[in-house]
Amino acid sequence: MSVSEEYKVFLEELFAGFAPVTIRNMFGGGGVYHDGVMFGLVASDTLYLKVDETNQGDFEAEDMKPFTYTGKGKPVAMSYWELPEALYDDPDSFSEWAGKAFEAALKAKRK
Repeated sequence: MSVSEEYKVFLEELFAGFAPVTIRNMFGGGGVYHDGVMFGLVASDTLYLKVDETNQGDFEAEDMKPFTYTGKGKPVAMSYWELPEALYDDPDSFSEWAGKAFEAALKAKRK
């Protein structure tokens, strides 16, 4: 589940149209941060973005699923959902989705 250095560089370039990000290693994967706020998760070179009630429908409409892990013998879904493949080739839409994910993370942090 580790994050390759090549994928980290790719993500930093991908996010450049949205904002500068850092990717910090954590739990065998990575967290995507902007201004000290984690709004993305990377596991096995797959990007997941923060989801709340304002953007979850976007992910559901693309038939995407949340990141899950096994905790105490059962699957646990997190509020980070896999990025649709088409967005990797659409910088404007990607930046919009990244912005919504960042806003979701800011709201969660305030709570």
